[in-house]
Amino acid sequence: MERTADPNPPSVRDMMENLALGAMLFGTAQDERRSFELLDRFVDAGGVWIDTANCYAFWDDPTGFGGQSETLLGRWLASRPGVRDRVRISTKVGCEPTVAGRFPETAEGLSAEAVKSGIEGSLRRLGTDHVELFWAHKPDPATPLEETVAAFDELVSAGTVGRFGCSNYPVWQIERARQIARAHRSAGFTAVQQHHTYLQPRPATRPTVVHRFGAVTDEVLHYLEHHPDMALWAYTPLLSGSYTRADKPLPAEYDHPGTARRLAVLDKIATETGTNRNRVVLAWLTGGNPAATPIVGVSTVEQLDEAVAGVSLELTADQRERLNSVV
Repeated sequence: MERTADPNPPSVRDMMENLALGAMLFGTAQDERRSFELLDRFVDAGGVWIDTANCYAFWDDPTGFGGQSETLLGRWLASRPGVRDRVRISTKVGCEPTVAGRFPETAEGLSAEAVKSGIEGSLRRLGTDHVELFWAHKPDPATPLEETVAAFDELVSAGTVGRFGCSNYPVWQIERARQIARAHRSAGFTAVQQHHTYLQPRPATRPTVVHRFGAVTDEVLHYLEHHPDMALWAYTPLLSGSYTRADKPLPAEYDHPGTARRLAVLDKIATETGTNRNRVVLAWLTGGNPAATPIVGVSTVEQLDEAVAGVSLELTADQRERLNSVV
C-alpha cells in the first residue's frame, strides 16, 4: 500500500517523547558502566523520560531494600552537567518494603507520611529538587483515597512534583480518586501505568509478574478513550524479549489460539515494514487510540536502538486495522 506523506511529520524529539527508558535494574543487575552507557545513548537519541521507583530493585539487592536505581541515576545526573534540564524523571512510591524479605505484606503503602518520606528519599537519591511525574505504585487498602490524593496534591502545590499518576489500579479507584480531587479542587491523577502489549493472555488469567489490576483491559482502554486528559504508560511492552528471542518463550498464559493468530499478522506487518515484531509492537502502542508510552527495560545498546526505531516506525491505517481486528 502506498503511504501518503505527512505534510507535518513529527520530529525526532516528538517521537522520543513517546518512549520511556526503564531504569528498574540500573544499579543492581545492570552495573554502573552499562547503565551510564544506556542513559547516555538514550539522551543522545533524543530520549526524554526515565522511569524508576523508590523500591527498585529490592528483590535484586542483598539488603532486601530498594533505592539502587534512583541512587545510580543521581550519580549519572551529577556527572553530566546540564542533562537534568534535558530529561524528565518519573518515579514511584508505595511498594518499598519496610521489612527486608517481607513483600508485599510490609510494603510502605500510600499514607500521607509514606508519600512525604517517599518523595524526600527519592529526591535525595536522585540529587534533584523535583520530579516531573510521581506515581502511586499500587493501591493501598489500608489508607483512604482522600488521604493519598491530598498528600500528592501537597507535593504538586509545593512544586516538588509536576503531576501524579497511578499504577496497577482498578478503574473504579482511578475514577473515585479523580472525583475526590475534583470535589476538593486539587490536583488529581493524570496518568495510568499498567502492563500493556499486543498479545493478550488467555481469559481468566493474569500476565506473569503483574500486580492484580495491573494489566490493561478493554475496560481500562474504554475509560481512557473517554478521559483524554489521562495518559497511558505501558510497562513490559515487549514481554521481556519473548516476541523475538528463542530463549525467552512466551509465558503459559499466552498459550491459546488467539496468540497464533496475532503473531501471524504481526509477522506479516514486520515483513511489510522491513522490521521485526518488537518494532511493530512499539509502533502499534505509540500510535494507538489511546496512544501509549512504552517503558522499555533494555540491557544493551542494540536493544535501545531497536526501541528507538520502533517508536519512529509509522504504520499505515490498513496495517493498524489488521493488527486491531485479530481476535
